Amino acid sequence: MSNRIDIRTLSLVEISKEISDLGEKPFRAKQIYEWLWKKNAKNFEEMTNLSATLRKRLAEKFSIFPIIVSEEQQSSDGTIKSAFETHDKKTVEGVLIPTEKRLTACISSQVGCSLSCAFCATGRLKRLRNLTSAEIVDQVVNINKQALDSFAKPLSNIVFMGMGEPLLNYKEVLSAIDKITGEDGLGMSPKRITVSTAGIAKMIRKLGDDEVKFNLALSLHAANDIKRNKIMAINEQNNLDELADALNYFYSKTKNTITFEYIIFRDFNDELSDARDLVKFCKCVPSKVNIIEYNPIDDGEYSQADPEKVDAFVNVLINNGIIAKVRRSRGKDIDAACGQLANKNSVTKNVVFKEEKA
Repeated sequence: MSNRIDIRTLSLVEISKEISDLGEKPFRAKQIYEWLWKKNAKNFEEMTNLSATLRKRLAEKFSIFPIIVSEEQQSSDGTIKSAFETHDKKTVEGVLIPTEKRLTACISSQVGCSLSCAFCATGRLKRLRNLTSAEIVDQVVNINKQALDSFAKPLSNIVFMGMGEPLLNYKEVLSAIDKITGEDGLGMSPKRITVSTAGIAKMIRKLGDDEVKFNLALSLHAANDIKRNKIMAINEQNNLDELADALNYFYSKTKNTITFEYIIFRDFNDELSDARDLVKFCKCVPSKVNIIEYNPIDDGEYSQADPEKVDAFVNVLINNGIIAKVRRSRGKDIDAACGQLANKNSVTKNVVFKEEKA
């Protein structure tokens, strides 16, 4: 196995030291950094403003491990789902979601997931490892290329709503966002990035302490602890009172309104009493609500709520002064919609499912 260093794990300061050790001039480090993060070079030979000798020496000491698109599927609504293969042959998925006003990349932060939410296909997969910041950025770069090729426009938004829990890969996710938003990276506004979490109070507070500029969404799905415990085991250690306290702390530090994502299930969380619970919780935290239609998964016990009940539910929110909208799922015919990412394509060699409980 190669003992070369993955150069994309190094900061600019660290690259500068490596370049100095090679006897090169300091400005070369900046050039290399821009090739890695602004021009997204996949190998050292692409770095044409470096001498052939330096490129050879870099290749001898360092590696670049880009992820590649191993498979693409296109939905009838224009959504494109990609299977990305990592250098160690793991597979994660990302989605390009086109609408009239936006081109959004939905990207993954982990290979698999450890949270086991009852309604989510990804939750049935074993978490194999965290993605590196470079692997996260590579998803954005590849999906942006798809946007340009298919729609002649660049990405407008990024959501961390793919495979995995972003706040359980905190360091790499924030490092990736720094590179996506940095002037020497992709230069995207942090206001166009949303990180979605199942709700880890300690890490939400850390986001506040770090005074992040991007948007935060909480996958809520039930506004009372009994129901949320049933579908999201994480709620047992991060109950609604603790989350409300953490979210208010986050807001006090960042002034960013939180988005609550609420998948609405038939005969579970779609009653008017559930809507009133949600109103009460929303009034505890500066927030808005996205109501999301449920996308069935294989052998799942939940189903879509009736449209009439969804409308009545949303009316309760609006009539109580809550900003709310229904988010229609896209890419359902290729298992690319919310909660459906589980490597259901031909590239499934690395998929490891969790053991079923007896």
